[in-house]
Amino acid sequence: MPLAAGSRQGPYEILAPIGAGGMGEVYRARDSKLKRDVALKVLPAAFASDPDRMARFRREAELLASLNHPNIATIYGFQDNALVMELIDGLTLSDRVMDRAIPLEESLKMARQIAEALEYAHERGIIHRDLKPANVKVTSDGVVKVLDFGLAKAVEDPAPSANATDSPTITLAAATRAGVILGTVAYMSPEQAHGKNADRRADIWSFGALFYEMLSGGQAFRGESISDTLASVLKVEPDWNRLPATTPSAIRKLLPDV
Repeated sequence: MPLAAGSRQGPYEILAPIGAGGMGEVYRARDSKLKRDVALKVLPAAFASDPDRMARFRREAELLASLNHPNIATIYGFQDNALVMELIDGLTLSDRVMDRAIPLEESLKMARQIAEALEYAHERGIIHRDLKPANVKVTSDGVVKVLDFGLAKAVEDPAPSANATDSPTITLAAATRAGVILGTVAYMSPEQAHGKNADRRADIWSFGALFYEMLSGGQAFRGESISDTLASVLKVEPDWNRLPATTPSAIRKLLPDV
């Protein structure tokens, strides 16, 4: 059941819903102790009622909380069945693109920030596993913040989902086990689509798909269904002619190689 404005989770007062997804509902909340607004990600009831999964989630989130980078949203801690996170005001890349290309200079600046966030986490052995436009926010000052870094692994479920088509994010089981698909189909790597082990190269592939979309205004891989989109990822080359004519040659050379 959604939380009502004015209700409380420990010291946090719920102000308004922000969004919802496979990892739970997200609310803007007020921290009464530190007098600041935060993002409260309330985990699904089925997840929160499983002690083993909650213990694994807490261990993984403690590791993610060690990340300290200006382009990665910070995890502050836990409150009951909720994850307390840095509140980022701004638009997601999903909101920014909406079938409209982002100007070249702005795209390059944002792509660099995303790449630096990925490099920082990868050097510490953490991969995102679900990099997509909805997981990237841009503030009014042009600062990029990558959201939900590594949480795909934290919420992995050893049991297959009853209905994977409920969400474009497929989380059928542990991301690092062979034979399992985890990620968002339009941005997942061929290895993930085949259910193979995910490593930093999966993030690099997703970054390439996201960068292409920023420059062209359209997805690199698309289809009418999840199966069609997966087939596109595995078999179809993006339409490089959709890139703007002003795209630097170095970027044109880079994108097919990521």
